[in-house]
Amino acid sequence: MEFCPTCGTLLQLELAQGTQKCRFFCPTCPYVCSIERKIKKKEHLVKKQVDAIFSGAEALKYAPKTKANCPHCNYGEAYFRQMQIRSADEPMTTFYKCANEHCSREWRED
Repeated sequence: MEFCPTCGTLLQLELAQGTQKCRFFCPTCPYVCSIERKIKKKEHLVKKQVDAIFSGAEALKYAPKTKANCPHCNYGEAYFRQMQIRSADEPMTTFYKCANEHCSREWRED
C-alpha cells in the first residue's frame, strides 16, 4: 500500500492504455508517480532446515512416555511432546516417537 506524500490519501494504480507502463496516482490531489518495472534475476527459494522434535538420546531420558501404538512396529509405548503449531483456538499437536530402540519412528496427531 502506498500513500500520497502530499495529502496522505491511499494511491491508486493505473495501467496506461496501449503500453505496459504503470503509475500511482492520487484521486484527491494532482500527485502522480511513475513505476518502472525492473526484474533483475529470479531468486531460488532455499529450504529451511527443520529442527528435530526429539533431539538426541539425551533428550529422550527426560521425555515423558505414554501408551500409544507405533504405526510401524505396533510397539505399545512412545515418547511424546505437545506443541501449539496452529492458531490458539485449535487443539495442540502431539508428536510421538516410538520407545522401541530398534524402530524410533516419529509420527504426530493433530
